[in-house]
Amino acid sequence: MFKNTSAQWWDGGTRVRIGDQFAPRRLDTPLDKMVRRFAGRRSVTRTERKRGRYVQSRPTPGKAEDLALDATLRAAAPYQKRRAAERQRVAFSIKPGDYMRKVRVRRASNLILFLVDASWSMAVAERMAATKGAILSLLTDAYQRRDRVGLVVFQKDRATLVLPPTNSVLLAQRALERIPVGGKTPLSAGLMMAYEVLHRERILHADVMPLLIVLTDGAGNVSVGSLPPQEEAYRIAAQLAEMEHLHSVVINMEHPSFDQGLAERLAEALKAPTYTLEELKAENLYLTVRQEQQTLEDRR
Repeated sequence: MFKNTSAQWWDGGTRVRIGDQFAPRRLDTPLDKMVRRFAGRRSVTRTERKRGRYVQSRPTPGKAEDLALDATLRAAAPYQKRRAAERQRVAFSIKPGDYMRKVRVRRASNLILFLVDASWSMAVAERMAATKGAILSLLTDAYQRRDRVGLVVFQKDRATLVLPPTNSVLLAQRALERIPVGGKTPLSAGLMMAYEVLHRERILHADVMPLLIVLTDGAGNVSVGSLPPQEEAYRIAAQLAEMEHLHSVVINMEHPSFDQGLAERLAEALKAPTYTLEELKAENLYLTVRQEQQTLEDRR
């Protein structure tokens, strides 16, 4: 039921235009300094693989894997007089306790996965247009930074991966234009598909830094199993929260007058911050996501 990847998987609903695309602002902030400092793939992350730039060393007593020879020699040097007996057989005595391993870093691309609620509970055209404009703007920036963006939409009785992770602005624009608004809210199905996409990406790209952006009012009303919709959604969200190195953000799409706190409860299950509808404007959403990316990079 949830494996249909066609962007036209449901012909009902109302098509909403894409909001105006905006030029990312460059402000005198730590975020702006991060943007200017790195060209290309902007996230620098440590890696346990024997690839990447050797930047420092750490003790690794007894383990001779990926040795930092220079650091190991320096660690053993002060003990050469004490090891006079060993030096009768070797010119320089090294013991397992001297071993130093290499600490490597490599540039890793960011993956921004948007999980978008396109049900009737989100059917205010202005809000969806602004959301689409923000997504397209972020994708344009991701293309320039060699990051990738994916898009999962949920409505009616299923979730659909309308845009597999890509850096193609053209593909994103086509997918966004075809997203209708209407139907019920299968929040659980959307969270499940997000988990599957992120899990697959971590297998294909072990060093990827994923960021999940959930745009919803949090009011799920369709289950994929036997549990009540909201309870089921929170359980799946808790599983997502346990995914290694995943950082999530929830954008609350509900109007303040009707807000029941469901988006905040979803964010608690995801262990994610929540932002209000006022912060949904394309420019604010762009800056919000970039700040969350900086937080994720700082954690690494």
